[in-house]
Amino acid sequence: MTAIRQDAWSPDDDLILAEVTLRHIREGSTQLAAFEEVGERIGRTSAACGFRWNSCVRKRYEDAIQIAKQQRQKRNYLKKQTVVATPHVSSIAVFETDERSFKAEGSTIEEGLSVDAVIRFLRGWKTSYQDLTRQMKWYEKELKEKEEELYRLRDQNERLSKEVNSAQTDYRTVNDDYKTLIQIMDRARRLTVLTNDDEAKPRFKMDANGNLERIE
Repeated sequence: MTAIRQDAWSPDDDLILAEVTLRHIREGSTQLAAFEEVGERIGRTSAACGFRWNSCVRKRYEDAIQIAKQQRQKRNYLKKQTVVATPHVSSIAVFETDERSFKAEGSTIEEGLSVDAVIRFLRGWKTSYQDLTRQMKWYEKELKEKEEELYRLRDQNERLSKEVNSAQTDYRTVNDDYKTLIQIMDRARRLTVLTNDDEAKPRFKMDANGNLERIE
C-alpha cells in the first residue's frame, strides 16, 4: 500500500490556490501577492505555492485565467475613464494607474521590485528547492525498496517454477510406471484365464482300432 505524504497537496488546497490567484489577476494584483496569501492560509511558503501553480494547477484554469485578464483590462479601462472624467484628479493619478496595470501583467514579483521582495522571493524558492530535494530523496528510497522487492519476487518466482517443473516430471514418471503396471497386470490376468481354460478341456487319444479314448 502506498503511503500518503503529509505535505501532499489536497484538492481543497489546489482550489484555494486557484481562487486566490484568479482573484488577484482579476483585481490587477501580482501572482506573488496571491501566493503569499495562499501560503498564509494553508501554511505553506509562497515559493511552494508558486511552484504548485505553475507546474500543475495553472494548466487546469487556462480559460479562467483569460477571463480574469479580460476582467482586469476592463477594470483598468473603467478606472482610466473615471480619472479622465474627474476634473480634480491630477495626471499623476493616471500615471500611477497605468503603472499598476503594467506591473500586474504577468509579473511574479511584487510592485516596486524592492530588495526585500526579491529576498523573500529567493528565500521562498530556496525553501521550495529544499522541499523538492527531500521529495526526490524519498522517491529514490521508495524506488530502491521497490526494486529490492521486485528482485525478491523474481527469485521466488524462479524457485517456484523449478518446483513446478520438478513436480510435473515426477508426475509423468509415476503415470508411466502406473500404465506399465496396469499392462503387466492385464497380461498376467489373460495368461491365468488361458491356463484355466486349457485345464478344463477334456483330452482324447485314438487307439489302434481308430476309436477315441478320453485321457484323464
